[in-house]
Amino acid sequence: MMRLRLTAGGDAAPDVVWERYRDLRLWSTWSPQVRGVDAPADVLSTGLCGSVVGPVGARVPFEVLDVQDAAMTWRWRVRVGFVDAVLDHAVHAAPGGSSTELVVTAPSVFALAYAPLARLALHRLVRA
Repeated sequence: MMRLRLTAGGDAAPDVVWERYRDLRLWSTWSPQVRGVDAPADVLSTGLCGSVVGPVGARVPFEVLDVQDAAMTWRWRVRVGFVDAVLDHAVHAAPGGSSTELVVTAPSVFALAYAPLARLALHRLVRA
């Protein structure tokens, strides 16, 4: 297992960035690898399960492990094939906007392959 930390800063306000995380309907607006989300609710909550719909309709099941609205943090697990990954997200206020942090704990081949897409998504997430 590998633990990979990625960050990005931008001019979007922290509450805007947090809402982009919280509202599953918005994920495809900032994350290029997400075409949609199938879940019984549209808002992140602890225990929520569903599937992220990726390119060519590929579905990746997920479970939200924890959501802390006041701290603007959340954690989820995705499992597909040999990949069992836990992704920890955080939003922070920063001068002129916000920053976001993602820590991926996963098999190294997945973490390294996912990193370029994740970096792009994070930069889009914090952009006003």
